[in-house]
Amino acid sequence: MEETEKKKYARKEEEDVTLVRVLGKDIRGDKKLGAALTKINGISWTLGNAICKILKLDRSKKIQEVSKEEMAKIESFIKNPEIPSFLKNRQKDLETGEDQHISGADLKLRKEFDIKRLKKIRSYKGIRHSVNLPVRGQRTKGNFRRNRGKSVAATKKKVSA
Repeated sequence: MEETEKKKYARKEEEDVTLVRVLGKDIRGDKKLGAALTKINGISWTLGNAICKILKLDRSKKIQEVSKEEMAKIESFIKNPEIPSFLKNRQKDLETGEDQHISGADLKLRKEFDIKRLKKIRSYKGIRHSVNLPVRGQRTKGNFRRNRGKSVAATKKKVSA
């Protein structure tokens, strides 16, 4: 092989990627169905796999290849899932007392309202939220530090120089 001869690299052909809209979320069409469902807020890997299994859909199929009827089935199932209560993300709701599963923009709103309620009743978690400290018992000596400026040693070094 000669040194002057250079390797030629073949450029990969780019495929057109369509966006699929599911429950107000745009998802790339080249993603597999199991992974694409996790892009929707409130749907985890476990729930995405459960949806595919219950509705008898192929998880490895790309989401742009899913028919409109199947997509309608998926959307209606996500809005009112018939899954065990331990898979639902809102168990024993404060207002209704039922197990619910919330997804999409509703999930963000509910989470925001829950945090506001905790702050209003001045619970421990609410106080921690209001002062921007960790809520779930993490240690704070080395982490969660704010106002990180230059260290004292760095300022002394600069003054002496």
